[in-house]
Amino acid sequence: MELEGREESEGEGWQTHGGGPALGLHQRGTGPGDRVSLPYFSVPDMDWALQRVRELGGEVIHPGERWSVCRDTEGSPFGLALDPV
Repeated sequence: MELEGREESEGEGWQTHGGGPALGLHQRGTGPGDRVSLPYFSVPDMDWALQRVRELGGEVIHPGERWSVCRDTEGSPFGLALDPV
């Protein structure tokens, strides 16, 4: 797979497209995903997933409709991405 410019709905940077695990890159910034690697997990329902993060002791840092950033109980950041329909 090759990195391609992200589509408007994906934000800024570069992204792989196609089957299998995805990889995305963007310029370094000041957010929690900008200081360390930020794995993203696909979810079918963002509201449900954010609720589960909170129920399991995690923290929602940046909730969004399609993309969200959270922290687990150990403080490690991770992202959630809404499954494309």
